[in-house]
Amino acid sequence: IVHHLSSALDIIRTIRDPEKPNTLEELEVVTESCVEVHEIGDDEYLVIIRFTPTVPHCSLATLIGLCLRIKLQRCLPFRHKLEIYISEGTHSTEEDINKQINDKERVAAAMENPNLREIVEQCVAEPD
Repeated sequence: IVHHLSSALDIIRTIRDPEKPNTLEELEVVTESCVEVHEIGDDEYLVIIRFTPTVPHCSLATLIGLCLRIKLQRCLPFRHKLEIYISEGTHSTEEDINKQINDKERVAAAMENPNLREIVEQCVAEPD
């Protein structure tokens, strides 16, 4: 599990903020303590990410959640279920955002939007 934990953290630490030149790790949106991994079956794991937006009314929180989900879905080298939440008490509309970023259909619909998809791709691209 420790190996899976560090692999999940390595995947998300390089995601860039949609508006700043920094990574989510540099902005402390994601930290080591925000990742949990639990074994839920034979060789399958539940990965839980709790991220902290830079400000309580951050308009990009949904987008950041989407970036986390897309990058982890693509890059995690093991079978997993993924739950992504905003750290409790760190955003004014955390419940709505949590629902949105954990709803497969809404995530799929968001990724069908070319503008949104382009932003996500830029954020999740590996640094050179």
